[in-house]
Amino acid sequence: MSYYKGNQTGMAVGLLPDPYYWWLAGAMFDQMVHYWYYTGDTSYNNVVTQGLLAQISPGKDFMPSNQTLTEGNDDQAFWAFAAMSAAEMNYPDPPADQPSWLALAQAVFNEQAGRWDTTRCGGGLRWQIFSWNKGYEYKNSISNGGFFQLAARLARYTGNQTYADWAEKTWEWMETTTLITPTYGIYDGADMSDNCTKPVELQWTYNVGTFLMGAANLYNYTKGAPKWRMITEGLLNGTQLFFPDQFGGNIMQEVACEPQQSCNNDQPSFKAYLSRWMAATTQVAPFTADYIMPKLRASAQGAAKQCSGAPNGGTTCGRTWNTATWDGKVGIGEQMSALSIIQANLISKVPAPVTAAKGGTSVGNPEAGTGEDSVQRDPVLTKKITGADRAGAGILTALVLGGLLGSTWWISVGS
Repeated sequence: MSYYKGNQTGMAVGLLPDPYYWWLAGAMFDQMVHYWYYTGDTSYNNVVTQGLLAQISPGKDFMPSNQTLTEGNDDQAFWAFAAMSAAEMNYPDPPADQPSWLALAQAVFNEQAGRWDTTRCGGGLRWQIFSWNKGYEYKNSISNGGFFQLAARLARYTGNQTYADWAEKTWEWMETTTLITPTYGIYDGADMSDNCTKPVELQWTYNVGTFLMGAANLYNYTKGAPKWRMITEGLLNGTQLFFPDQFGGNIMQEVACEPQQSCNNDQPSFKAYLSRWMAATTQVAPFTADYIMPKLRASAQGAAKQCSGAPNGGTTCGRTWNTATWDGKVGIGEQMSALSIIQANLISKVPAPVTAAKGGTSVGNPEAGTGEDSVQRDPVLTKKITGADRAGAGILTALVLGGLLGSTWWISVGS
């Protein structure tokens, strides 16, 4: 959190300083909601809540005026994930005069459903929201995977089939494209000029991760439907690319940039999301735990070594978890990824995400994101969600639980 200056006088609330983009701040706040969830430490809650609420617009969505010229669908999704996590984890509700966490997630869903584009490629979301931005003619996996995951989590939380229908529609569209390989690898995206027939064949941890999280939630929502079990298992197979055999098959690596040392300022954070979503998958699809937990443990051991060999008393974390000494890399992405993978090993110690029917306190607004102040003004043409739907709307293996909690604390406060 020392990278965040938004709670200091004269700094922009809810934003990270250059060179970090807006979306990464949303991802960071989601990480800190998870930190609270795992540790019970409320020290950062006021700052996290203030930062999240500072980036909503008069339309009560994550389309703030300071970002609307450059915001992409994937950017908005990461802020929605933070709100969805807050709802699922019963993170303290916003003040009464602010939209609920669930309503903020619903607003993003409604807006993105309204952006579903059939002009080319048979459907899907564009990367960018506005036509003047580079990438408007590109349909990428993280935007569509973000929408898929959000819809699946909303389906599970609310019990409303409309969200599940949109998630299934998104998955079925992905299957018609060239973006999924026969072994469930997920490519980066494809240009619309050739009808999405020539994918950019880069694979990133967060792409397969976001689809895994969505599929696992649909498995849970459908009470174990064989289809979603098969897809969840397939996507787990797709994650193996990021656990190279040369390091034992269980240590995570961002293979598209780490070996070449070419990662930009965004990409070191991607492992944080795969770590987070693999852990959550074990809660909503428990059959995955035997496959996932050895990978989370070995990766956390590697991350811990990268942090303990670093300067500043071992609070600076590096990037390459397959080496025993600090690699000299620093940044918020490295910190987030290390915190996420270490926290992930506590997943069996915390309750499963709540739902509106079972313990959830965040009360939603199914019409969120469709009002006059919303950037996406046209309501989604789906069935209306009923009142019932929105009601209530090894290192680590040798450490005791307290030691793990201590690790999450010093990484979260580290520079």
